[in-house]
Amino acid sequence: MRPQKIFITGASSGIGQALARAYAEQGAILGLVGRREDALRAFAGTLPNPGAVRVYAVDVRDVDAMGVAAADFLANVGCPDVVIANAGVSVGTVASEREDLEVFRTVMDTNWFGTLTTFQPFLGPMREQPPGADGWRGTLVGIASVAGVRGLPGGGAYSASKSAVIKLLESLRLEQAREKIRVVTIAPGYIRTPMTSHNPYRMPFLMDAEVFAQKAVRRIAAGSRFAVIPWQMGVVASLLHLMPRWLYDALFARAPRKPRRPRDA
Repeated sequence: MRPQKIFITGASSGIGQALARAYAEQGAILGLVGRREDALRAFAGTLPNPGAVRVYAVDVRDVDAMGVAAADFLANVGCPDVVIANAGVSVGTVASEREDLEVFRTVMDTNWFGTLTTFQPFLGPMREQPPGADGWRGTLVGIASVAGVRGLPGGGAYSASKSAVIKLLESLRLEQAREKIRVVTIAPGYIRTPMTSHNPYRMPFLMDAEVFAQKAVRRIAAGSRFAVIPWQMGVVASLLHLMPRWLYDALFARAPRKPRRPRDA
């Protein structure tokens, strides 16, 4: 069996690194995207087969640069079996603060638009691939968040961006099904990463990134349409989704807020 070809953004830390390591341990050929080239190369050197890793120091907001990275991967590795849009920014925001307007834009451009810039260069090549043994030409994976289920106080930018990611992936899943391209939504709960390390509140069901990655890889292989990890947060998300607005407002109006200082994925 040939090794899988996996393309992952936001791979310089956190969930992206954990996913890259999980796939590397399966013998995959990787394309890793992140803004910090030194961190990417140092991480690649720790993987079982560093020679099977291509590194791209790119900001996912840069459409042209993402196109160049994708073209290089296609030319040197081939069409990926799995593309994972993981790059993300999480930061507390306050709508009344003018200086936060640019932060709102950055979060949306990175988390939502960055998902599009990750997928778009590969859609055409995937459509030209013959279906595999499972009947699919490829898989697109978006890393959303339980925070996208309901708006959180102080999390207007992050919650809105992840809600938009969830809806984007749902639309893509319907659009690409006829092309035999799978679309998988993974919604993490609280995962132990640099992004969550400064949260000043209790994080229920906190999970190590390595454990999350193993579970996510299994759900991706299974072609899950939507998966919340850990499952306990899936129960919480379902309850929050169904909760009447008056009750949600009463319970969460005074909830602890994420600090305003940006934290990158």
